[in-house]
Amino acid sequence: MNAQLDPQPEQERIARVYRGWHGGAALARYAWHRPDIVFQHAMRTRVLSRLLANTVGTDLGKVRVIDVGCGTGSFLRQLIDWGATPAHLTGTELQQDRLDLARPRSAPDVHWHCGPLSALPAANADLVSANTVISSVLDPALRARLAADMWRLLKPGGWCLVFDFRYNNPRNPHVRKVTCAELDGYWPGQRRHYQTLLLAPPVGRALAAMPALVTETLAALAPPLRSHFMYMVQKER
Repeated sequence: MNAQLDPQPEQERIARVYRGWHGGAALARYAWHRPDIVFQHAMRTRVLSRLLANTVGTDLGKVRVIDVGCGTGSFLRQLIDWGATPAHLTGTELQQDRLDLARPRSAPDVHWHCGPLSALPAANADLVSANTVISSVLDPALRARLAADMWRLLKPGGWCLVFDFRYNNPRNPHVRKVTCAELDGYWPGQRRHYQTLLLAPPVGRALAAMPALVTETLAALAPPLRSHFMYMVQKER
């Protein structure tokens, strides 16, 4: 393997960053009961449900999914709530402690893989997802390699799904924004969907005490304030 493409140092850096972050004081900003977090979850759910219905379809029972960087499995549990079959779902992670939390919280038939995506054999997935994962990979060559592995695991006619940051965070050097043009360069599919969403966290927190209509209106009328996006692209049949 070309030494310049050795993923091990970057994977170790990512694991080290997240070991320090999970369970730290920073988590308090993302507590499930905070009004801004409740609003973000609702908006993200609306966009996700619409995109999935328009791509993989409304019946998720037969959809085979690989969630890259699955964390504690929340995305897969959402799909199960919407009718996905647990045995058709796979979550991958670099950190064993995240999977140790995911297993008891999720249906027993979900498959879990600890290690790099490149270690998985070629699959026949209908959907390969990466939620705030690509932005954590700083090396451009390794980003491209991750994208290639996602594409490899996808069957013809299947969809890649990315949820990630539109902007750099000046307070967090451990992540870097992901652009639509960058994703277009990774994947050659012709059918694409791209939608921005979520007020930038500082704005959302500042408006947390306001009526929900205020944040809804601002998010609708001020696209530059939306800090995240969802992107889907279909692999040619």
